[in-house]
Amino acid sequence: MEIGDFKIGTSTFIIAELSANHGHDKSIAIETVKAAKKAGADAIKLQTYRPDTITIDCDNEFFQIKNGSQWDGRSLYDLYEEAHLPWDWHEELFHAAREEGLVCFSSPFDKTAVDFLEDLNTPAYKIASFEIQDIPLIEYAASKGKPIIMSTGIATEEDIQLAVDTCRKVGNEEIILLKCTSSYPAPIDLANMRTMVDMKNRFGVQIGLSDHTLGNIVPIVATSLGATVIEKHFILDKSIGGPDADFSLDLQEFSSMVKAVRDAEKALGEVTYEHSEKVEKNKKFGRSLFVVEDIKKGEKLTEDNVRSIRPGYGIHPKYLDEILNRTSKKELKMGTPLSFEDIGD
Repeated sequence: MEIGDFKIGTSTFIIAELSANHGHDKSIAIETVKAAKKAGADAIKLQTYRPDTITIDCDNEFFQIKNGSQWDGRSLYDLYEEAHLPWDWHEELFHAAREEGLVCFSSPFDKTAVDFLEDLNTPAYKIASFEIQDIPLIEYAASKGKPIIMSTGIATEEDIQLAVDTCRKVGNEEIILLKCTSSYPAPIDLANMRTMVDMKNRFGVQIGLSDHTLGNIVPIVATSLGATVIEKHFILDKSIGGPDADFSLDLQEFSSMVKAVRDAEKALGEVTYEHSEKVEKNKKFGRSLFVVEDIKKGEKLTEDNVRSIRPGYGIHPKYLDEILNRTSKKELKMGTPLSFEDIGD
């Protein structure tokens, strides 16, 4: 599977999520794209909606936010009015990303957004956590034949299965599921990263992480468990403020996260039982058979005068039983590494 010119699975695909971190200033959005490249991201992801494509302008009790989040007391329409990325910025942001060598794609929130992103030749679609139950949207986006990345923050197992089946129904097998905790910020003890691994086995798809925790621990764990994608909210400077600033990483924090993920990849390495040159040099500090008491010519080798000790210049310890009770061909001083040439019958 490829997204843009990035082959998924060669290394962890790290996505910087722009989200609402633009302060309704296009220059900030463009600078954020450039900063994402400096921070080591492989991609920048946008969100493509207008308040009217995601909700309605209504402030009755159903549309008031009151779930103990930082957005309590606001209406959905008011929040999305502040957070949305103007559509007439998209083309310039896609271009800025290409200039930086970043993959750029977006989350559509209705069919008009899919059509709009198709005109921009988006290389993939991301389905947000709160849209995973919007089966018509998933079907329409998947029908375009491009990779579909879906966050599972509010999804049940049945929701995930239906979303995956919907993609496959239109012939799209290029599916990545992201384990996500829809809490902002999310506590580490709700990450449940073993679920990510189970999703790979249960649904037969590639897996990754859409992370709202603070810090690097969860991305490192995800990498060690086989995540092919990691997405984190990214902000140029937290002083910009906005709905997502509190759980977004700035340039220094995102760079630190990228380094941690890349170091985790290095630590995972590959399956090998061969030793590096450095390890080979240190094998001399391992065990081997040494003369630990002076031995006369013709004297028997015993457990008193020959032992398995460090360093590793003598015979392999596995030969101890074989050489015991045999005789020495010559006088051997304590501290001499034992060799087969020293041993007679």
